[in-house]
Amino acid sequence: MARTWKSSSLAVLALTMVISAGLMGCSGKDSGDGSASAPANTENVYKEKYDPEVTISTAWGIDPTVTFKNGETIENSVATKWAKEELGININSLWSVTDTNGAFATKVRLSMSSRQNMPDIITIGSNESQLIQDLIESGIYGEVGDLFDKYASDTWKKAMEIDPTVWNSVTRDGKKMGIPVLDYAYNNDYILWIRQDWLDALNLKAPTTLDELEQVMDAFKNNNPSGLAPNKVIPLSIGFKNSMNTWMGDPSWVFGASGTLPQQWNVDENGKLEYGSVQPEMKAGLERLNNWFEKGYIPQEVALWDENKTAEPAVAGTAGIIPGPYWMSGWPLTDTVKNDPKAVWKPYAIPTGADGTAMRHGTNYASAVTLIKKDMEHPEAFFTYQNYMFDQFADPAAGSKHDFGLFEGYDYELDANGNQKRYDEIEGGYVNVLRYLLVRDGARIPDAQMKALLSLADGKEATTRLEREVQANYGLETPNAAKVLMSQEDISFKDMFTGPPTETMKSKLDYLNKIENQTFNEIIYGNKPVDSFDTFVETWKAGGGDKITEEVNTWYDSVK
Repeated sequence: MARTWKSSSLAVLALTMVISAGLMGCSGKDSGDGSASAPANTENVYKEKYDPEVTISTAWGIDPTVTFKNGETIENSVATKWAKEELGININSLWSVTDTNGAFATKVRLSMSSRQNMPDIITIGSNESQLIQDLIESGIYGEVGDLFDKYASDTWKKAMEIDPTVWNSVTRDGKKMGIPVLDYAYNNDYILWIRQDWLDALNLKAPTTLDELEQVMDAFKNNNPSGLAPNKVIPLSIGFKNSMNTWMGDPSWVFGASGTLPQQWNVDENGKLEYGSVQPEMKAGLERLNNWFEKGYIPQEVALWDENKTAEPAVAGTAGIIPGPYWMSGWPLTDTVKNDPKAVWKPYAIPTGADGTAMRHGTNYASAVTLIKKDMEHPEAFFTYQNYMFDQFADPAAGSKHDFGLFEGYDYELDANGNQKRYDEIEGGYVNVLRYLLVRDGARIPDAQMKALLSLADGKEATTRLEREVQANYGLETPNAAKVLMSQEDISFKDMFTGPPTETMKSKLDYLNKIENQTFNEIIYGNKPVDSFDTFVETWKAGGGDKITEEVNTWYDSVK
């Protein structure tokens, strides 16, 4: 991997002196602190490779699905060796923990409360909004806007400009207190994956409406083509232990057919934000799910199933339909044939309500936030690291050093003819080395992967790294699934509240979430009538919901 990095404006800056504001920072802008220029003959601290080495300290929350090879660990891996050899950056791991049941967030809080040495760079998932807020308020981590303006590459900046609202979640009093970690567009939007072999055996067409879906589910259960007894079949594998608005096995589209999405903030007809779970359109979805529960179309322990649990019957060959992202044909659905060799999964659009209405939750373009310690000795080194990822890896031109992946023998391998092998043919096994990086998944340009997928779906040859990656590492149905997904681009709705927890949320949200989950579960399980939803809404509003709605809209008005 020790080839020469291509010449760029960054290379010029690393080898020359800053002589004017026009040369300050890698994108040629001023420092952002109001100074027009730097003194002549002042060396620019930003470099493409540091000699002597500089050190960045960090802490790791290791995804339990991450694997290692060649005796490596998260602290000493091919990625830390690469940073040292290629960039002159030594990654100092303060600690690591396998991130199950919120272990990483717990460790961060303990470190902060006990005044342990905190890492220079720390990345926190967007789902931990209160932890992000607490770290910002601690004063340990500083404002990053000036650093980003000064050091971020043009590629990174342009990626961030695809959706400037990603900064909203980390902006406090006009200051950017963290750097959003970009995700691929539509990465967690969902479609329906349906057993095509079952449809064909029953001479059925894929459902386009919820009423048609019910007919398909009934046939899957009571006239199963694989010969399964009705009580052994789960026609629709969904679960909402963690949320009714999640990334796999998600039921929120059932409510979307009536015009709302639960457990997120949606824009109403007046341009204000409203909480989807308390809208009257929810009742039709709750009533429908109760009906499906009683008929055995959905799991009998649906309220206890998380995302991974919903995948189990799909992989076992006992489920006929599962909602999930376009990439599911690679994982976990590729394993179904191990249990049912005749199994064939195909992607289909989200069914509509009787009037043609459909909604699905959309993927926010930021999946996490990176914070930079206020007294970090070399903050510019973090940008050296991430600029490399954006410029050389995120979506490189054909013929680049990362044409096939990041580290040969880990996330890619070539055969004797120089062609990329499928991931399951890599000697010693494929490992997702992007999880070894300082920022999880390295660098993502939001629209880049979907462009690659649609290109392949149209039958074009794979010529770029992203196209090759999809072809080699994803399920064979992935490009087609992406095309199905984008055929319903207009039904994708993001959670529009991405700000820090409001004052009333801090004191009331746990209670409100508890009564919401309890009410929905009781209605779906048939322990309460659907009209109990109305009582819940009244309690929610009086118990702090109205005040939260007011606070959310105050925030929304300040950023939109």
